[in-house]
Amino acid sequence: MRQDQRPYWVKKNYLRFRSWYTQHFLKPACDFLGDYPTFMKPWYISISGPNIEIGHCATVIGEPENRVKIGVWGNDEHSGRIKIGDYVLISPGTRISAANEIIIGDSVMIANGVYITDSDWHQMYDRASRSTDFAPVHIANNVWLGDRSTVLKGVTIGENSVVAACAVVSRDVPANVVVAGNPAVVVKELDVTRPMKTRADYFADPEGQAKFFDGVDKMVLQKNGFLRWLRILVKPSTKD
Repeated sequence: MRQDQRPYWVKKNYLRFRSWYTQHFLKPACDFLGDYPTFMKPWYISISGPNIEIGHCATVIGEPENRVKIGVWGNDEHSGRIKIGDYVLISPGTRISAANEIIIGDSVMIANGVYITDSDWHQMYDRASRSTDFAPVHIANNVWLGDRSTVLKGVTIGENSVVAACAVVSRDVPANVVVAGNPAVVVKELDVTRPMKTRADYFADPEGQAKFFDGVDKMVLQKNGFLRWLRILVKPSTKD
């Protein structure tokens, strides 16, 4: 299907159901979930464990073959925590797993398949036993984690820095740099004199933004017919 053929009212009801699912099933799994969350396909998003906070205007995208998994497994039922800031983007396939502490700042962008962990999880010489080797992970504001990158225990990533696709971050990353490779090393420095536009700017007026996109949907989808949409679901053609 090249275009969204849903009638406007069908998409509107779908978005209402998506919002209800988020509030009914995922918000209670968090100690805090901020206002204006956008959880796309939230039935493919898993949040488990204690002490999980997600800030305002979070965008989290689940897919059936790439679930998002955010979980705390501390040494006891009350320990360990994950704190995710405002305006964060979490893409399909992301896993954030904490035994101790993972803190993610505002406007962080997490691409597909990223793994963030603060623990080794299994002991080296007794692999049936849980590892006690863990250390906090701190990711500062406006960091961009590229596709399938990995952030390991004890790492701090500085503000605005970019982690390249498939990089493995095993040591601290300073602010305003690009790192790549395994283990990740600095390959470029950002120009700090250039203005930086962040997701915080994009979500400065979330209510106004929602009204704008609703207006776009109404304009684009209002002529779509229900019966034609049903036909396309069952028997799409190259003209659809």
